[in-house]
Amino acid sequence: MRKTLTLTAGLLLGTTSMAVANDGLSSMMEDPNQWVIQTGDYKNQRYSELDTINRDNVGDLRVDWTFSTGVLRGHEGSPLVIGDVMYVHTPFPNIVYALDLANDGKILWKYEPKQDPDVIPVMCCDTVNRGVAYAEGKIFLHQADTTVVALNAETGAVEWSVKNGDPAIGETNTATVLPVNDKIIVGISGGEFGVRGSVTAYSIADGSQVWRAYSMGPDSDILVDPNATTHLGEPVGENSGTNTWEGDQWKIGGGTTWGWYSYDAEENLIYYGTGNPSTWNPAQRPGDNRWSMTIMARDADTGMAKWFYQMTPHDEWDYDGINEMILTEQEIDGEMRKLLTHFDRNGLGYTMDRVSGELLVAEKFDPAVNWTTGVDMDPDSDTYGRPAVVAQYSTEQNGEDVNSTGICPAALGSKDQQPAAYSPKTELMYVPTNHVCMDYEPFRVSYTAGQPYVGATLAMYPAPDSHGGMGNFIAWDNTDGSIKWSLPEQFSVWSGALATAGDIVFYGTLEGYLKAVDAETGDELYKFKTPSGIIGNVMTYSHGGKQYVAILSGIGGWAGIGLAAGLTNPNDGLGAVGGYAALSDYTALGGQLTVFSLPN
Repeated sequence: MRKTLTLTAGLLLGTTSMAVANDGLSSMMEDPNQWVIQTGDYKNQRYSELDTINRDNVGDLRVDWTFSTGVLRGHEGSPLVIGDVMYVHTPFPNIVYALDLANDGKILWKYEPKQDPDVIPVMCCDTVNRGVAYAEGKIFLHQADTTVVALNAETGAVEWSVKNGDPAIGETNTATVLPVNDKIIVGISGGEFGVRGSVTAYSIADGSQVWRAYSMGPDSDILVDPNATTHLGEPVGENSGTNTWEGDQWKIGGGTTWGWYSYDAEENLIYYGTGNPSTWNPAQRPGDNRWSMTIMARDADTGMAKWFYQMTPHDEWDYDGINEMILTEQEIDGEMRKLLTHFDRNGLGYTMDRVSGELLVAEKFDPAVNWTTGVDMDPDSDTYGRPAVVAQYSTEQNGEDVNSTGICPAALGSKDQQPAAYSPKTELMYVPTNHVCMDYEPFRVSYTAGQPYVGATLAMYPAPDSHGGMGNFIAWDNTDGSIKWSLPEQFSVWSGALATAGDIVFYGTLEGYLKAVDAETGDELYKFKTPSGIIGNVMTYSHGGKQYVAILSGIGGWAGIGLAAGLTNPNDGLGAVGGYAALSDYTALGGQLTVFSLPN
């Protein structure tokens, strides 16, 4: 009965008004017993007020129950819990299960889309999907083939579907969606196929398109006001999305939007990042290539851009800017500010004023980062906000068909999409990182729709002169850009973190361990090895008065693509196969949900 009442309440909220619908979803997010969107809340904090499991007893955790998804390859994202129902998703073919928590996890319904398997080779870095979202009695899934589907949360019936892109030209999807007001915000993948990135808002009610904002192109395409939209406080001016491109190359410019989205309800702004410019050979696309590699703030209802910040102008290393934007209210220099913190693939942790777009902090969150000496923080400088590139590690300055060696980080970044967490108790960010460097050789490539448009050969390996591993899990102070503690890991930490009011932080490892550490000190308090490597995101919920912790395991993703796709050539997987070859000594393919609790 509780399940029916909860879902019915959501449906009723959806029939009133935009504001009430948004308030209803927000109130559900504030209920720590549930987990209603992938990020936990609109601020991407991935923090739970639940504290029954805490630093004193987390060592007693045990496996409570498990569920096999029936699918191999990489399992990113996490389950959702709405009332008595848990919603579990899989990588391609993107199955969604509704499980009855009040009845031993009985499968209430199963949705299995019929997708063309030809979409699989068009997906860059495994067939992952970062999960479903909930709003107004519907479960929203963005499939690999770019079909956006609204499922009835009670029955699994398709209420509407819409095609967001075309796999024939390289457009696919790996991301979740973000419900905001009466809309669903949706991105696109395919930067390695010359796709022009975009973000689209669809109506929650019927799937009709409300607006679409491209990453580059004419002002009318990218939804900017040349005089009102700013970059570091200055108007972007006319034609900002075309005038740093050669000719009409912006039409295949990349800047895809396959990462995470945040929302500030007071400002009615959504925040997200854009990916690498196409191709990976920088010599073929002179200029800053705006607005790839950019943090964007847009009005949720119109899509109109308020401000941009381009982190890596004229990218030479594939440092996509799509990682999550974590929203907090904290004090900097004695003043309370509405902040946005972003850990970029380029190895720099940025803190910005999320209302104005002012740059406040830009510091390396991995000491191995060497492609830049840092960002110019002087507002009066001609290079304000730009990173200073070290010539030795510039793939453009070294030239085409030249192997630039020892670049840190590797293309998968000091952090990829695996989301960090924030604890308002400690005011620290907890960041899963990659401690990986690379060799990078760009070469000339021609564009053919639907074919790879990469133009570089890579090799990856652990950062030299360090602990020998390929990852760290760190605590970061975003107000001054400093590492408070760092835990070395043998492989990259490709799992999303979770912080809780119990003074603990959870994360998973590529070998398959779920770990719990002390939020203050980083001391390890618990670990358990699941059946396969973890690239999913830890979540927690409460049911029947009892707190649970859940994680999807299933090796894959970019780091695990060798295992997931059976690749052996070290240069395959855009260089990851060789770098992570040792993973096969520790884990194997799988697809399982593992749920933990304390003994009764």
